[in-house]
Amino acid sequence: MAEQATFQSTFSDGKIRVAVIGASGYTGGEVIRLLLNHPHVELAFLSAERGAGKQVGAVHPWLRNHPRLAGIKLRPLDQLGEVDVAITCLPTGALPERLPQIADRAKYVLNLAGDFRLDNPQELAKHYPASVAHPPADTFDYFVPDLSETLPEGRFINLPGCMAVATVYALYPLFAEGLAEQDVVVDAKTGSTGGGRGGSEQPAERSGNFRVHKLHGHRHLPEITQALKHFTGTAPELRFSTHSLDVPRGILISAYSRLKDGVSPLDVKRAYAKAYTGKAFVRVRPSPKAPQDFPMLKAVVGSNIAEVAVSVEGDQCVSISAIDNLIKGAAGQAVQAMNLALGYTEWTGLSCAAVAP
Repeated sequence: MAEQATFQSTFSDGKIRVAVIGASGYTGGEVIRLLLNHPHVELAFLSAERGAGKQVGAVHPWLRNHPRLAGIKLRPLDQLGEVDVAITCLPTGALPERLPQIADRAKYVLNLAGDFRLDNPQELAKHYPASVAHPPADTFDYFVPDLSETLPEGRFINLPGCMAVATVYALYPLFAEGLAEQDVVVDAKTGSTGGGRGGSEQPAERSGNFRVHKLHGHRHLPEITQALKHFTGTAPELRFSTHSLDVPRGILISAYSRLKDGVSPLDVKRAYAKAYTGKAFVRVRPSPKAPQDFPMLKAVVGSNIAEVAVSVEGDQCVSISAIDNLIKGAAGQAVQAMNLALGYTEWTGLSCAAVAP
């Protein structure tokens, strides 16, 4: 913590200078939106190669009326000056080659793409070949704000993937307390923004539809296994499939497991309460009965909240979680991590209320 205090004391006007790298995508836009209302942040630089020279409001029309954005334009990365924090929202595979340039100008680098998340060299080469071709000079700390027990020690911080962290929230209490058998089926449903702003699917084909996204081999699977092993000491055998919802944003996870002999519903309920009591942005639905009592998208979209619930019948256990993929699965957890790393109140600039209907 002494290092954070020293770093914070260097701010000349009480504000940190933050750059958003890859600011034209959905995640970049959400980082900008959150930081516009952060009292300790100056938006110092917003990069976007294709949108360079454009007003931010021209690229993100939903931001154009914010007074702090007046006159701010997107710029090419080559114009990046010195900043305190760089939040990188580049598409997966784009950061590794650009990292030396960013790291040379920023004291902290927070990465929202998948690059550098995996420890296993084979899995890294399979899913993130650019990370192998351009290895980082320093180690990235994999940081889950609501589960990591210590603050990142280095200046490079990796945030988890959206479907990965939603699954980890759903399963963490079961394996932290050793309550479930190893074999787990995970069914993940995600909104269209999970594919990024450059997705090729026509809206007419997505509208009114609910379809398979990826039944096998999703790159978040090794990340989930790695994270659960790191946080619980157990690496369950996951069967992980994803589906595409006809909604712009949000992720709902249903994870099906079998409890070990002798484990009661009360044991499970206590495990979830123990895991998340006192966590700023994870809310357990303690006794859901009606369908709307369970985690759902309209209770979390627009907020940095992860809702979690669990239902047990006999030895059958279903764990549910819901998050906004762009906030709790990306921009919000980056701001939360930045707040923690720099010694600010965890809540600063973040909302706990959804925006539905």
